[in-house]
Amino acid sequence: MDLELAGRRALVTGSSGGIGAAIAHTLAAEGCAVLVHGRDPDAAQRVAKRIRSSGADTGVVLGDLTLDGVADDVGSAANAFGVDILVNNAGPFAEHDWCGARPRDWLAAFEANVLTAVQVTQAVLPAMQENRWGRVINIGSRAVTTPLPTMVEYSAAKAAVVNMTTSLAQHLSGTGVTANCVSPGVILTPSSEDLLRRRAGRRLDRAQMEADAVGAANPSGRLGRVEDIADAVTFLASPRAGYINGVNLRVDGGVTGTP
Repeated sequence: MDLELAGRRALVTGSSGGIGAAIAHTLAAEGCAVLVHGRDPDAAQRVAKRIRSSGADTGVVLGDLTLDGVADDVGSAANAFGVDILVNNAGPFAEHDWCGARPRDWLAAFEANVLTAVQVTQAVLPAMQENRWGRVINIGSRAVTTPLPTMVEYSAAKAAVVNMTTSLAQHLSGTGVTANCVSPGVILTPSSEDLLRRRAGRRLDRAQMEADAVGAANPSGRLGRVEDIADAVTFLASPRAGYINGVNLRVDGGVTGTP
């Protein structure tokens, strides 16, 4: 299927590694020019180099979105790049339970996962609306509908991401710009693998992680790959998905809602 993305231009925040890098590569493979964002210059340049080697146009913008002025600077770079697809992927997680999460932890989770996405979105929307076409795709989490007791502030922040996605879709009614959310389950990345090993209290290889996933009632019988999320995001970014708006697409292997 031709996703009709050739000539489109995208910004993927937090795309110097992990899920964000996979999204950037997949969009580029479909013909998008991609602006790579990250905090680590070397990592961001490696992603951009790989995209460039595939023949796609690319650029790099750097900065910690939680620092004063950086989100606005990234938004300005996106407008200069001509972005008509925004993927708000940046958003760290931390492990705290209700006894351990302090007010500063809650504030940090909402600033990094919600406010930064709002700021970048607000920066690029006027051009999308003027051009009568655009896509805003926010990255949520399975924790939106099944909050994690060991990630309480992160779970709440990601629920806010879904809420703001729905209101944004309504705000953009009739403009040609859509807003959707993709909520991953457990996706195998270096950071998530480290987390799973810490929780298990022992060294685990990927096969053991997969076995644990089956034991945890994951109907798909495996954990997620970054490509699973990248493919979903790329479809929602395409003109083919023009009638999908304001949704939260769970890409979690079916684990949400199971006993």
